[in-house]
Amino acid sequence: MNRALFITIHMYLSAFFAVFVLLVATSGGLYLLGYKGSVDSSAVHSEANSAGLADMKGEALEQAVAELLGRAGVEGYRFEYVKVKGSTLYTRPTSRQHYMIELGDEVTVSRRDPSLQSAMMELHMGHGPLAFKTFQKVFALGMLFIILSGLWLGLSSERLRIRTLAAAGSGAVLFFIAALAL
Repeated sequence: MNRALFITIHMYLSAFFAVFVLLVATSGGLYLLGYKGSVDSSAVHSEANSAGLADMKGEALEQAVAELLGRAGVEGYRFEYVKVKGSTLYTRPTSRQHYMIELGDEVTVSRRDPSLQSAMMELHMGHGPLAFKTFQKVFALGMLFIILSGLWLGLSSERLRIRTLAAAGSGAVLFFIAALAL
């Protein structure tokens, strides 16, 4: 591949993924600054814990959750899968309205509505729709190409080589200092 083609691919991939980079940087930056967003939660149903949800997995669990949501009066709602965290179940994706099911002596179903920041963080963490998760995988490969091609372009240019090495080296040093400060 020649240099001009690398520059063209690098530029178009950078432009294509710019909005996604902004989403990740904005949501992550706000989260680190203490603005984590919020999730409005309201209980919609409670019943005796007789379904054995804690012992189910896969399609059986998803079918049981769909039936529970039906008994709770939730109509027209679709979820892609169920995430189990201890004794709590979450319908996914959690980047939009979803349901939390708490298992105990009673089963409690709560509707949850994330704020914009909370929804962006859910996308950031890979808790969005399956199609978006697939896009995130493509994005990861695209970012690897963008970064590696940018390094290659800088290192292969006699005029940019020293500045590229200095920037990459100082970035690596800062990364290791920050990582070892744990």
